[in-house]
Amino acid sequence: MTQTSAAAAERELAEPYLRQVLDTAGLAVEYVRAEGNTLYVRDDDGAEFPVADFAGGYGSVLLGHHHPEITAYARQLLAEHTPIHAQFSRHPYANRLAAELNRIIARELADDEPYYAIFGNSGAEAVEAAVKHAELDRGMRVSELLGSVDAGLAAARAAVADGSATVHGEAAARLGVALAADGDEAVRLLEAAIRRRNDEIVASPPLFLALEGGFHGKLAGSVQLTHNEGYRLPFKSLAAQARFVPQDSPEDLNAVHARERRVLLGLTTENGSVTVTEHEFPVFCAFLVEPVQGEGGIRVLSRAFAREIQEFCARIDCPVVVDEIQSGMGRTGALLASSRIGLRGDYYTLAKTLGGGIAKASVMLVREKRYRRDFEIVHSSTFAKDSFSSHIALKVLELLERDGGAAYRRAEERGAALRSKLDALRAEFPDVVADVRGHGLMQGLEFHDQSEASSPELRQIAASGLFGYFLAGHLLRRHRVRTFPTASAVGTLRFEPSIYVTDSELGQLYAGLHDVCTLLRKQAGDELTAAGR
Repeated sequence: MTQTSAAAAERELAEPYLRQVLDTAGLAVEYVRAEGNTLYVRDDDGAEFPVADFAGGYGSVLLGHHHPEITAYARQLLAEHTPIHAQFSRHPYANRLAAELNRIIARELADDEPYYAIFGNSGAEAVEAAVKHAELDRGMRVSELLGSVDAGLAAARAAVADGSATVHGEAAARLGVALAADGDEAVRLLEAAIRRRNDEIVASPPLFLALEGGFHGKLAGSVQLTHNEGYRLPFKSLAAQARFVPQDSPEDLNAVHARERRVLLGLTTENGSVTVTEHEFPVFCAFLVEPVQGEGGIRVLSRAFAREIQEFCARIDCPVVVDEIQSGMGRTGALLASSRIGLRGDYYTLAKTLGGGIAKASVMLVREKRYRRDFEIVHSSTFAKDSFSSHIALKVLELLERDGGAAYRRAEERGAALRSKLDALRAEFPDVVADVRGHGLMQGLEFHDQSEASSPELRQIAASGLFGYFLAGHLLRRHRVRTFPTASAVGTLRFEPSIYVTDSELGQLYAGLHDVCTLLRKQAGDELTAAGR
């Protein structure tokens, strides 16, 4: 049996349903080589042909596939037998990486408060680390708050016992306690009622805030912070729940806070009277925000709403987790896309390009005023913080920062060139293209809904939830352009090429999208779906 026929005879066991979906849309091809902004496929005769990569590893290869310096450095590290598994020891290379990230972030934020680093292997893992740390911090703050409440209860008991204070009638009425002749009994009943009520509140699970359209991963915890119900609802019972608020809606922020707000009760003694006090309880563990929503349709957070979120979270003492996994690492022309809109995170999560397209690396950064050192003991990862991935990430930062940040400037310049192509399509096809969004080399092209199309094929793929995948399949098969829709908004195609994307490749993309728009205008659904057959 030949190699080809043997492969064909193999039963598909590696995610076979996903393979079937890719086949349906015309996307099930094998890439045999990658270089720069290009992936290569073999045709039926075994010859390679190039595909312009506008998916970019979902944003992971800003510096291109197999950047020559990164690849050479990786070979050097492996040849030198750099330690991969040396857990629970000194990791000076990880410390250098944390320091370099801090240096750049301090420059972008114009603030030198340090951020402590917890390393991981994927973006979702970085998010999990952030929410775990935020919950550890919240739990410690709750303990401190309960200690303060206990001190007030003890002081009230002592004041009643020595006769320097009596229980105020309003306090007793508020908690349904009948005033007894015995003041000690009255304060004991008040304390019991307060503890019962407080215990119920403290025992309730934390809530998270996140934006509608947001995507923060698909692990047991992070999936609950992802707005897409298809990903989230099957696992709703596994983790703490989120409250999702729409973009640019400060009134919804205030409404959800008013609805979920809780207070702990306590006692205080003033002017000879024992009265009930209220202590704000930290219901919300964290607010997760993407400065540019990757899977939600490439939606950019406005500067105005970023300010509203910042002020709201400061007011209720809720930490802000800025998810820069897809938008960060230079893709929008700065290390942090959030720094461009004035959003300051208590936490940052970075991944994707951090690994240079080779290493699997992520980091969660916590600002000093929030940091809890105990987290370093209760959270760990076998593969994180190793020498190989840390050194590769340092090389990535070196390349981004070289020549006064030339890579950032190139991301902006190439992003503007890409945007001009997309804007031209929208201008020519306003009946087909609904919107163009994004910043730098993170752009999205949204198509009008085709669920009421005159073409039965278009109506069918619109109803299937695979509309954008069929468009991507047509672009791949007919124009040798690789892209995908955003996962939670499949009517939007994403474009996240490397900074080395050429004018020729941009022209290739434009020609392919022009063809797609023309076919949609003609309602030629049979031609668009032919790639999947």
